Amino acid sequence: MSECQEIAVREDLLVDGYEVVIGIEIHCQLNTDSKIFSSSPTEFGNEPNTQANIVDLGFPGVLPVLNEGLIERALTFGLGVNAQLGLLNTFDRKNYFYPDLPKGYQITQMANPIVGKGYIDVVVNEGTDGEYKKRMGITRGHLEEDAGKSVHDAVAGMTGVDLNRAGTPLIEIVSEPDMRSAKEAVAYIKAIHQLVTWLGISDAIMAEGSFRCDCNVSIRRPGDAFGTRTELKNLNSFRNIENAIAREIERQIDIIEDGGQVIQATMLYDVELDETRIMRTKEDADDYRYFPDPDLLPVRIEQATIEAIRAAMPELPGLRRARFEQDLGLSEYDARVLTDSRELADYFEAVVTEVGNVHAKLAANWLMGNLLGALNNEDKTIAQSPIDAVQLAMLIKRINDNTLSGKLAKQVFSAMYAGEGGAGADAADKIIAAKGLKQETDTGAIKTMVAEVIAKNQAMVDEYKGGKEKAFNGLVGQVMKASRGKANPQQVNEILKALLG
Repeated sequence: MSECQEIAVREDLLVDGYEVVIGIEIHCQLNTDSKIFSSSPTEFGNEPNTQANIVDLGFPGVLPVLNEGLIERALTFGLGVNAQLGLLNTFDRKNYFYPDLPKGYQITQMANPIVGKGYIDVVVNEGTDGEYKKRMGITRGHLEEDAGKSVHDAVAGMTGVDLNRAGTPLIEIVSEPDMRSAKEAVAYIKAIHQLVTWLGISDAIMAEGSFRCDCNVSIRRPGDAFGTRTELKNLNSFRNIENAIAREIERQIDIIEDGGQVIQATMLYDVELDETRIMRTKEDADDYRYFPDPDLLPVRIEQATIEAIRAAMPELPGLRRARFEQDLGLSEYDARVLTDSRELADYFEAVVTEVGNVHAKLAANWLMGNLLGALNNEDKTIAQSPIDAVQLAMLIKRINDNTLSGKLAKQVFSAMYAGEGGAGADAADKIIAAKGLKQETDTGAIKTMVAEVIAKNQAMVDEYKGGKEKAFNGLVGQVMKASRGKANPQQVNEILKALLG
């Protein structure tokens, strides 16, 4: 990992007087149907050793052939992080021995990576009083093949090897050592995770190994040279990443405070014990004996290819957030929530297209509060919503045209979420008709109900006239009860005030 320029020290991020320095290596699986150098499938969850062919296993006489789709995906990522792009790509062999590496070497990019220096802007401590923004540098992004997987059977006391992942296409994204806390590291990783899914180049499912993180952690006194770093390997959840880094910082401080020296090592994070410990001492790049792969020709990328990819790219999350704020008048918080994923942002825009920009805030409230709340309770994503964008928009329209009050709209929403009303755009209208939920807006009818409530609740009327404002709310409640919740609340308030003088 290359060194970056000095970053101003934030005193609030020091841990016992030490500055933390963190760099991240992310291994992101690119979502092609076949592997990087062979036609083997990349599906997850198949029986062990059923999707690795002789190319993946490095049999004598076979030659790798580069999957063209990976070039497009990697360039898309590079454009997404404002990076320099490598127009000349070469592949190298990284040599090491491990049981799940059948060839005895890994094909990767060392000398000429496809993605060069870039950056991504992140939000740290999002949604708190301590929120701040920071630009994180990216050193490079290079294509490489994944290794297999060692499977440990503690009961049998044996280790097996599953080579299904051997040759699976990856882009390794290497950051600059710009992070100064575990929270900054997690914010950066989340930003990269959002970007690769937004761009549609990876599913980035951490539980399936398609998005894995190695965290390089060191400490130093402010102003000193970088300390000796250790590498936390293959962390597979945001919580584990934050906890592992925190524990490793504590471990390194304890060593130095006791007069010892941190050694360069690969670390394991034990979730059960919430501690880090050394797996093996860490190799340097020279130990891998990199050399150009003689079986793969250089790849030259034309500028026209890059421009075609640029033209096909979606609007990036940051730009979409800014547009939601400027054009639709949403708050920064609302815009950020609604751009958490591209699918969610697309859903929201589809609703706004139906109801109009003037009602964007109401649409945001219903989407974030009601729909996302219901989906979160069932651990579902917006793609799994039983209510499509047009159906939600029609519900909002019925609020705007006074067919429904907010309370009645919630009843219609619940019925629609449960599947009532069918799959058409008129689902809300069907539910309103079937359940008799249309709001009462006839002024004469409401005035009659209000007059009856006043006549039956003289004590409450006297309290209101005596200065007790709460009594007025009580009278409104009685009217709404009499109308079975169907009276227009605004009209009820206006008529009640008029009749009370």
